[in-house]
Amino acid sequence: MNKVKIEILGLSSSQSQTTGSFALVLGEVEGERRLPIIIGMFEAQAIALEIEKITPNRPMTHDLFKSFAHSFSYDVTEVIISDLKEGVFFAKIVCTDGLKTIEIDARPSDAIAIGIRFEVPFYTYEAVLSEAGIILTEDDEILDDEGEEKIEVEVAPKGDRLQDFSVDKLNEMLEEALNAEDYERAAKIRDEINKRS
Repeated sequence: MNKVKIEILGLSSSQSQTTGSFALVLGEVEGERRLPIIIGMFEAQAIALEIEKITPNRPMTHDLFKSFAHSFSYDVTEVIISDLKEGVFFAKIVCTDGLKTIEIDARPSDAIAIGIRFEVPFYTYEAVLSEAGIILTEDDEILDDEGEEKIEVEVAPKGDRLQDFSVDKLNEMLEEALNAEDYERAAKIRDEINKRS
């Protein structure tokens, strides 16, 4: 099957009916299609902590997996979003001990959380992107391959890290977050502003 390299573009609160769920938005590196995957709050937190390089007081489950794998001389080489069946995404974590390579079945959220800890590339198959991939227009509407609107997802642009913005821009973002009652984001922005004072 034809593999397509993808990367993490953003993580945002989901507009779905499930409370506490998040949209993990993956995008093809050499294209415009996006792959939004709905994940749970704890998995979103595990991904966000590693992206922001925040070390929790005690190891999280995905950190434990990494320590366990290293203790037995296993390494993760790649993560593949491998399938989509009845609206459910499937993933594989590809591991090796240097002699043999194995694929471990996983939920995409766990596979991504583990993959970023091992700093490995992420892939999907063309068939998965063709079926579930969406394209953003300039107005941030999300269109499917036929050009019909599907869902709305807030996608963080590449490199959208708070430390990349000026204090003026951060203050503007803080006001927007407060107006939108996104207090979690507002707290992060406030913390970044306070770091610089």
